[in-house]
Amino acid sequence: MKLPLEGIRVLDLSRAAAGPFCTMILGDFGADVMKVEAAPDGDLLRAFGPFHEGEGTYFLSINRNKRSVAVSLRTEEGRALLRDLALRADVLVENFKPGIAAEMGLGADALRRERPELIYASISGFGSSGPYGEWPGVDQIAQGMSGLMSVTGNEVGKPTRVGVPIADLTAGMWSALGILAALYERRGSGNGDRVETSLLSALMGLLCVQGQRYLSLGEVAEPVGNQHPVICPYGVVGTADGPLNVCVATQEMWTKFCSIIGREDLIAHRDYADNTARRRNRESLMALLDEAFSRDTQRAWASRLIAAGIPAGPIYRIDQALSDAHVVATGIVEQVKHPRIGELDLVGNPARLESLGGKSIWRSPPLLGEHSREALEAWGIAPERVAALVTAKVVRTLNAAQSGDEHVR
Repeated sequence: MKLPLEGIRVLDLSRAAAGPFCTMILGDFGADVMKVEAAPDGDLLRAFGPFHEGEGTYFLSINRNKRSVAVSLRTEEGRALLRDLALRADVLVENFKPGIAAEMGLGADALRRERPELIYASISGFGSSGPYGEWPGVDQIAQGMSGLMSVTGNEVGKPTRVGVPIADLTAGMWSALGILAALYERRGSGNGDRVETSLLSALMGLLCVQGQRYLSLGEVAEPVGNQHPVICPYGVVGTADGPLNVCVATQEMWTKFCSIIGREDLIAHRDYADNTARRRNRESLMALLDEAFSRDTQRAWASRLIAAGIPAGPIYRIDQALSDAHVVATGIVEQVKHPRIGELDLVGNPARLESLGGKSIWRSPPLLGEHSREALEAWGIAPERVAALVTAKVVRTLNAAQSGDEHVR
C-alpha cells in the first residue's frame, strides 16, 4: 500500500523525547525518517531503563518507523555529512539549544538559502526569543511554568506533574502538525517553511478553559482533583470494588442519574438543582454520591448508567487498560519484529487511516547504527564515500556497535 508521506525524507537530528515523538508520527504516516545518532552512545534515551532484552523501554516507546545512522558529530567529516543530508531532506527536525545548530553549520537560514523547499522544524524548552530563550528546558520545568501543574492534583499549594512527559509529547505533536501543514502548503508554493514550538508554548496551548477563565474573567483556576473544573458531577465516585468515572453533563442526564442511583430527592433540591448549584456544593454532593455508589460494583453501575446514555467507566491500572477486551479488539497495540527482542508489542498511532488498514507500525525501533549504510546510500551518498566514512570511524555501523568498537573519533 502507498503511505501518505511516502517519498518524504525527514532528517531527524533530535534526541530525548519531543523531537523523536514528532518524527515517529511522521514515520507512522510513511515518511522516510533518518534518525541521526551521535556515536558512540546514540540517543540518550537508550541508556534509560527499565530494559527489555537490553533495549531501553523509553527509547522503544517513541522511535519506531525510523532508520538509525550513527555519526561522530565531533568531526568535520561528520558535520559535512549532516549538511549534505540536510540539503537532500524535505524536513529537518532538531531540538538543539537555540543557536547550536547554526554553530554546526546546520542553521535554518543557511540551509534554506541553498534549499528553499526545506521545512525546518525546531523544538526547544522556551523558544528562540524572549527572556528565557537561552534557558535549558525539560518536561517537568515546562509543566510547572505553563500553569498545568497548578491545576493538577488534589490540594491547593501541592501541584502535581502529569504522569507521562506531557510537555515533550505535546511539543512533538504540535511540531508534527506544523510540518504537515507546511508540506501541504509547499505543494502549491514550492517553498518550505520554518516550524518552531517549545515545551512551554506546547502546554500553554492546552490550557483550554482554564486559561480562558483567566483571560476572560480574571479567574485563577485551582486544582479540583478528580473532578471536572466546571461540570458537576463529572469525576470519580467510589463503588463497592473500586473507583468509577461518571459524567453528568446535562440537566436531562442529571434527572436520569438521580433516578438510577435511587436519589430522586436530589433532582430538584435547591443545593443541586442545576450545574451552578452543584458546582457550588460539590463537596457535599460528592459525599452523597459516594454513599449511594458504595452499594454496588463498578461494572454494575457502569452498565446502568451507560444504558441510560450517561458516560461512565472504571479507572484502570496500566496493565488493566492494555489488556482490556475493547483495547485488544480495536488493535491499538500492534506487533513488530525487533532484531534483538523478537516479537515486540507497541502502542500504535491512534489516528487510524482506513486506507492503511488500521496499521501504523512498519519498522521496529532501530538498533544503534542499524541502517547506517542502507539509509545513507538510499539518500544518495555514494557507496565509496560511505565505506570511507565507516573505515575512518566517522560513521558507525551496527556490526561495529555489536563488536564493542567504541573508538569512534
